[in-house]
Amino acid sequence: MQDLKQSVEQIIESIGGADNVQSGTHCVTRLRLVLNDQSLVEVKRLEEIDIVKGSFDASGQFQVIIGPGLVEKVYREFISQTGISESSKEEIKEVVNQKKNPIQKAIRTLADIFIPILPAIVAAGLLMGLNNVLSNPGIFFKGKSFLDVYSSWAGVVGVINVIANTAFTFLPALIGWSAVKKFGGNPVLGIVLGLVLVHPSLMSAYEFAADPSKAEYWPLFGMHIAKVGYQGQVIPVIFAAYILAFCELKLKKIIPESIQLIFVSPIALLVTGFITFAVIGPITMAGANLITNSIVSLFHTAPVLAGAIYGFISPPLVITGMHHLFLGVNLQMAGSLGYVTLWPVGETVTMAQGAAALTMFFLLKNNKKLRGVALTSTASAWMGITEPAIYGINLRFRYPFVAVMIGSAVGSAFLAYQNVKATSVGVGGVLSFLSVFPENWVSYFIGEGISFVMTVGLTLIFYRFKIFHSNDNLQ
Repeated sequence: MQDLKQSVEQIIESIGGADNVQSGTHCVTRLRLVLNDQSLVEVKRLEEIDIVKGSFDASGQFQVIIGPGLVEKVYREFISQTGISESSKEEIKEVVNQKKNPIQKAIRTLADIFIPILPAIVAAGLLMGLNNVLSNPGIFFKGKSFLDVYSSWAGVVGVINVIANTAFTFLPALIGWSAVKKFGGNPVLGIVLGLVLVHPSLMSAYEFAADPSKAEYWPLFGMHIAKVGYQGQVIPVIFAAYILAFCELKLKKIIPESIQLIFVSPIALLVTGFITFAVIGPITMAGANLITNSIVSLFHTAPVLAGAIYGFISPPLVITGMHHLFLGVNLQMAGSLGYVTLWPVGETVTMAQGAAALTMFFLLKNNKKLRGVALTSTASAWMGITEPAIYGINLRFRYPFVAVMIGSAVGSAFLAYQNVKATSVGVGGVLSFLSVFPENWVSYFIGEGISFVMTVGLTLIFYRFKIFHSNDNLQ
């Protein structure tokens, strides 16, 4: 216990003392701190402490990598020695958001909306992939599918298919719940709003896109409003959720508390529904479809260039947090097109981050501690969590990170050229192929292999000829 206390004392001293700590929390592996002045942090001194596996600054938080299990003990001792009160992750986000500019706040808002529903989307993607594996011919048997040979499994596959499609069938309800909650309203009303937008009495958005002339209209106050649903839509639901939360909060200030239960919810839903179907919905759906069609068109007309650019910028986008913007685009594509292109094309980055970290494990011959960080970061990256590899190794030494950008760009260019598609956003890392359409598996594995080889080769070349080196050395 004395060693732990001394280590925490050293951590506090290295980050500028207790007075420099504004608030703090922890996750599974890291202390997540909001500091008054990050320039006071002595990074090299901090990372020489035995229990510290690395550190990095991300999204306004200074994060100290400790490791699972031990981080909880360190956090309790950290709280005791600094005298700060325990903070939740939401409280930390609130403090950090105060320091962000409008663009950063908007990106953070999108992340806070999409991340809570991501488990459902990833699960749906994996199950859709499993359905494709069992239904597509040539995977298990030549010229036949698993179902062709074992027809008794048809019921099982049918159930899998229903469960897999549910998240996308009712995607507006998921987004409505998360978005209204984020904007401060009642999340249950967000679910109702999402279900309203996909009500069976409305013409499906897919049918409307195929033949708009078949749409029926409501005559409302001299206007003719299309009775069209918003299946698979993302942006329209977010705007509608904001209006709903805004109306609800305003009504609660006006209507006496004793009768709020009777009037607030129906009025808020009615106002939001009218505005959405009449104005916000058609405009934002047109904009969302334009974004989707533009990306699909770009990957169709210049796939190599589009894939290379996306693969090249994806690693730095993770650092800035702007990759969350593309999560929304992927969800829009999955919901409206039934497949995604950006996610599988960009998955080369995960392979490349792990490849670079693994290469550094062999290059860091004289630093046992960093070798350990490199090895664990490799395993983490290939399980879909790249932050430890990014901040603990690759970005720190710079040239592995540059190798990642180039390696992933080449791999992504190949995947885009091969028109690789996935059922949806899936789990990252070595299991990512399960969400890719089986007919694209060979191309996907080749693209991942290209990224691996390119990243390893470039990391070794940059090390040998001292290209893109940072001030850190390998001793």
